[in-house]
Amino acid sequence: MTIGLESTAPRICPLCEATCGLELRVADGRVVGARGDAAHVFSRGYICPKGASLPQLLNDPDRLRRPLVRDTAGGGRGRHGEAGWREVDWDEAFETVRAGLRRVVDAHGRDAVGLYVGNPNAHTMSGSQHLPAFSRALGSRWRFSATTVDQMPMHVACGFVFGHPSLIPVPDLDRADYLLMLGANPAVSNGSLCTAPDFPGRLAGIRDRGGKVVVVDPRRTRTAALADEHLPIRPGTDALWLFALVNHLAAAGLVSLGPAAEHLAGVERVVELAAPFTPEAVAPACGVPAETTRRIAAELAAAPRAAVYGRMGTTTVAFGALTSWLTIVLNALTGNLDAAGGAMFGRGAHGRADRPPVDGRARGRGWTTGRWHTRVRGLPEVMGEFPAAAMAEEIDTPGEGQLRALVTVAGNPVLSTPDARRLSAALDTLEFMVSVDPYLNETSRHADVILPPTDPARVGHYDFMLGALAVRTVASYSPPVLPPDPGGLAEHDILARLTLIALGEPADADVSVVHETLLDEALRRAVAEPGSPVAGRDPAELRALVDGESAPERLLDVALRTGYFGDGFGARPDGLRLARLLASPHGVDLGALTPRLPALLRTASGKVELAPEPLVADVARLRATLDAAAGAGADEGLVLIGRRHPRTNNSWLHNVPAMVKGRERCTLLVHPDDAARHGVADGGRTRLASATGTLEVQVEVSDEVMAGVVCLPHGWGHGLAGTRMSVAAAHPGVNTNILTDASQLDPLSGNAVLNGIPVRLSPVD
Repeated sequence: MTIGLESTAPRICPLCEATCGLELRVADGRVVGARGDAAHVFSRGYICPKGASLPQLLNDPDRLRRPLVRDTAGGGRGRHGEAGWREVDWDEAFETVRAGLRRVVDAHGRDAVGLYVGNPNAHTMSGSQHLPAFSRALGSRWRFSATTVDQMPMHVACGFVFGHPSLIPVPDLDRADYLLMLGANPAVSNGSLCTAPDFPGRLAGIRDRGGKVVVVDPRRTRTAALADEHLPIRPGTDALWLFALVNHLAAAGLVSLGPAAEHLAGVERVVELAAPFTPEAVAPACGVPAETTRRIAAELAAAPRAAVYGRMGTTTVAFGALTSWLTIVLNALTGNLDAAGGAMFGRGAHGRADRPPVDGRARGRGWTTGRWHTRVRGLPEVMGEFPAAAMAEEIDTPGEGQLRALVTVAGNPVLSTPDARRLSAALDTLEFMVSVDPYLNETSRHADVILPPTDPARVGHYDFMLGALAVRTVASYSPPVLPPDPGGLAEHDILARLTLIALGEPADADVSVVHETLLDEALRRAVAEPGSPVAGRDPAELRALVDGESAPERLLDVALRTGYFGDGFGARPDGLRLARLLASPHGVDLGALTPRLPALLRTASGKVELAPEPLVADVARLRATLDAAAGAGADEGLVLIGRRHPRTNNSWLHNVPAMVKGRERCTLLVHPDDAARHGVADGGRTRLASATGTLEVQVEVSDEVMAGVVCLPHGWGHGLAGTRMSVAAAHPGVNTNILTDASQLDPLSGNAVLNGIPVRLSPVD
């Protein structure tokens, strides 16, 4: 609707996993306001501070609009305060990229070039459509991403249990009667590996139905304040406690497998493994009384519809994969796996049909890790990538196979990965580096070329990755709100040109070749896929029917039309296609989640493998910590955990004035007893030290953290030399990853240990 010189446009928020609908106000060619879209079928008007700040992010004067190339005459790559940058046209920028990458590849081979992918790629169409093609074109095994500082343990658990690492069950929040949530703070984060707008409202819905919400967390978070019960737990001990729940379910005869029973394998083995982890045995280590553990287990078993959900507090620890696995186990043993109101499997609107069962079972090849290993520590590959915590050592350790060039796409690992100072120094030793990023930030300052994508309002938006994790199946597409920037370049075109360069083509090669190749590949896969609505048809015939004004829209049209809900290019006239989403600006509701076992399984057995051998083997490591705790008693030292804030999303939003105004947020929460014991005071500064580094930080004394635990937010540490983020530099905070140790990983997933870090406090003189 148009009002004077202003207009409004619906838009899906691209800033977190909730995928809320926004209504943007546009005036004079700029987005000037944002509010919740009351008509959106999924979010129904909900908006958080992040979504409301989108106009400031889009209009940020520090945001790069044109490519930058390092002026080598300005002091060299390692002297950020002196090195200069030149704004250049796109042809010069890509020619510089071509020459730099070619120089490294010719001298050292393709495996001398690495790729790091950050979290924002999950929130763009190009992250799903074009980034995989670029990664393949590079032809290198050195692939890293933010996944190994966040969620890889859950992927590993699901890969071994269900046969595919993307088969992640989500809590069916709108029908659950009981929710047991560990290490998650969705009232602030808006959810993670669980796409659910207005998570607080959905939690309230459980309580309004007479149900119960229990939050297990070392800190009394905003989510804990909304729950019926908060259980403090010692950081890193969630796997012990979850095993104690399994132990009591079995001992009390409370195991009830429900409708999934015939599809489950390994139940008896899991019960055997749980035998040593009695509620009494784990209580000293976890800090949760044995009687409380028994009560929670009984409540979980008695609830008509219940779900167990764990997030970053359970994955960024030494036993992340075991903890993630045990949440699945508990959902299965209480009859809540793949059941309404329990833990169910989402399916994006573009999602494929599950494979037809053979003899009543869907079979796959199973899943594995360790197809190749890192050079320095021999760490295994997982999901085609290596741990981000290994990146620095692979750059700065000389020898055959050394990583000598790097491409980062929408990531800031200098702030988000362990042993940050070492990584920052290592990046300075690279022979060449490219960053696809809209900011000159703590990571891109190390690059030789920065390629900034046009802002999100000028490209379409559809959530490929997050739709498969939604608690309800919906379809929403947002076309561009603003016209293209005549001098800018969209991310899909940037990635297409990089793909051609990686393949040895000239820097100015026609990107339409990449777009058409991806379209052809998508159509050929669809017609060859059993159960597809276009199985057996001629790809050329379908290509003539594809709709869309841009390459991303055409690829989306194919994904929608050949998916489970698609129109099959006319075979199902009421099915999904791009045109239907364009005609439905507030989204299309496709209904509640439905059971999908056994057809979705990709295990070789065609069963849910509750006791896969790699996870079973790792239980001995967990058992050793239990024995050590029994012999030594509870550890009296301090441990560090992270925290989120509703106005931040990792390091993304710290250059937005509305997101950093007000009181200091990068503070260290310290329990009053610990503050008195270590001689630190509220509002004062303390020296916080770990095995890898030391920080000085402002203290905030609060009983919201349990005694023995201190809490510092992540994503800060701005204001470094060579960056151009003026607002962030004025609110720098400190980088908690100076304290994290890159050698400490969950061995099954390679995920960094970011929580439960032993630290020492001392007052600053």
